[in-house]
Amino acid sequence: VLVVEHDLAILDVLCDLLHVVYGERAAYGIFTPPRTTRTAINAYLDGYLPEENVRIRDKPIRFVRGRTRGEDIGLPILKWGDMEKKMGDFQLTTGQGEVRSAEVIGVVGPNATGKTTMVRMIAGELEPDQGWCTMEAEVSYKPQHVSTDFQGSVQLWLDVEIGSKWRSGEFHTQVIRPLQIDKMLDLEASRLSGGELQAISIAICLGKDADLYLLDEPSAHLDANARMEAAKAIKRTMESNEKAAMVIDHDIYFVDIVSDSLLVFEGEGGKQGHAVGPLSLRKGMNRFLSGVGVTFRRDHESKRPRINKPGSVKDREQKANGEYFYSD
Repeated sequence: VLVVEHDLAILDVLCDLLHVVYGERAAYGIFTPPRTTRTAINAYLDGYLPEENVRIRDKPIRFVRGRTRGEDIGLPILKWGDMEKKMGDFQLTTGQGEVRSAEVIGVVGPNATGKTTMVRMIAGELEPDQGWCTMEAEVSYKPQHVSTDFQGSVQLWLDVEIGSKWRSGEFHTQVIRPLQIDKMLDLEASRLSGGELQAISIAICLGKDADLYLLDEPSAHLDANARMEAAKAIKRTMESNEKAAMVIDHDIYFVDIVSDSLLVFEGEGGKQGHAVGPLSLRKGMNRFLSGVGVTFRRDHESKRPRINKPGSVKDREQKANGEYFYSD
């Protein structure tokens, strides 16, 4: 069986051997000989293929421990409490929570449990039926499904949406270049691929002058490298500008890189959902993964999360200890 997949956590547990593919977008691609899964993914993240003596990335992708709410995290800019929203047969409820400046909150949970609904309430697109949400802040929102009817080049589209911001040195270094948007500037916006459109939508969202950035599934349609770069771009932007972000995503690697803390959704898809948190990254992941019966460990070399094979010694041991996600 041959599998093509951008979610590295899924590839890690699914495959015995991996081919690393590198090259230049829309120009050429090179398939390497197969490697064992762990060796291939670690080399890919490190950006260096020792057998070929080829560097495929300027800097390695690092997995670091999420920050705690202390000196590195600012003051609250958004608070909510006991919100409720009914949409057809679906009912969403929340506890009390807050978002602080310079913080990135990952949003995780099963499909159709209200993640997008809550983000839309915070963004002002939906009114809660009950409860409260207080925020004295500007919001920039990237929706789950991105599209454009803009007629013109990517460069002109960026000029219209965020002005000269995208040309500034810091934003260009943190966002435009890592997402390879500098190579798309002459393309027609109406003819972009799904991945290209997603990358530009992320850049437009981050380029807006706002206090809180809401990004719904930013990893969708992006390849594995672009996902990691997008996560780092979001994280860097929030830290350097002391802004806050809430990021919904299903890619565990992406969530692990971008998040300081987690908002966990529980419930039954399409019927009812409940938001818990924000919680610390480790506590939030433990709560989320215990609900789906999956355990993760840390790779000792790359520090990336790795799914334990179901029923393995490590899987059984962590479940017995209530440790579904090792952050160390």
